[in-house]
Amino acid sequence: MTSLRELALAAAAPASLRAAIRIGLAEAIGEQAVPAVDLARRLGVNEEVLDRLLGNLRCYGVFDRTAAGIVHTDTSRLLREDHPQRLKNWVLWVTEPWTWQLWPDLEEAVRDGRGHFDERFGEEFFAYLHRNWKESTEVFNRSQTELSRITSTAIAEAFDLSGVKSIADIGGGRGYTLATLLEANPHLHGTLVDLPAAVAEPDPRLRPGGSLADRSQVLAGSCLEAIEVDADVYQFKSILEWDDEKTVLALENARRAGRPGAKVLVITNIVDGSPEIRYATGIDLLFLLNTNGRRHTLDGVTALVERAGLRLDGVTAVKPLLHVVEATIPG
Repeated sequence: MTSLRELALAAAAPASLRAAIRIGLAEAIGEQAVPAVDLARRLGVNEEVLDRLLGNLRCYGVFDRTAAGIVHTDTSRLLREDHPQRLKNWVLWVTEPWTWQLWPDLEEAVRDGRGHFDERFGEEFFAYLHRNWKESTEVFNRSQTELSRITSTAIAEAFDLSGVKSIADIGGGRGYTLATLLEANPHLHGTLVDLPAAVAEPDPRLRPGGSLADRSQVLAGSCLEAIEVDADVYQFKSILEWDDEKTVLALENARRAGRPGAKVLVITNIVDGSPEIRYATGIDLLFLLNTNGRRHTLDGVTALVERAGLRLDGVTAVKPLLHVVEATIPG
């Protein structure tokens, strides 16, 4: 009974995380304990309600209390802007105000098998996001960079690109992963392709005058319309999580853009066997509601690759949580 009651009120946890970030709680605590009264005064918030907020967060190992005051835990430090593995913006992204509007739609999605964002808001999710929720668009871009900081080095170490002259990072956001690959492979030329709002402020290394500017270009465009770059490798990292038709369309556009023998890499989290199954299944349902998408199973994503007319070469596990589906554009 207790666990079910706790589960039914679990929405308090993401709401508390979001409130903590928005008031700057993690940034206000350094390496030393801060008395709650000083912390409230520093943040300009109500001390009594702050204490109640911390009571909820402490249940999940986020912040702690000692005799001297409030202190960080390993988890709460991830909410700091200066943490090398921060998840501050990712937490904001999955708790944005629009998410609270969409979760009640889950019942209807279960009944008829699809999300209803387009019908409810009049256009597809990312178009509506860029048009109406500009602050949320910026949060999304920052959150994707955060995730790339965690995974990009592992991806660069996992693949031998010594025989590759050019790579296109499709839907690569601000280009953190592409820049990491270029730094690890001095012979490589890279092209970043994403929507105009995503590439408006690319990684400083890719901008004119940046350290990688002479080996890179930045193109605004949608992979659901056309991919207008010729490359040896087309990389789709953590973006092919729309509905199956859009995923196949993006892969088909890569097939049309590339020459025979060019490679297509689909880098994604897999639901089945995930060591973070609560995260994987939770984000899967959020994708359902915002883009009618999904977090793929291994069989599901490989089937989509083959359906797009690509020749499946294999699947490689890349730490910490990623799988890379490798395919070739046939002759």
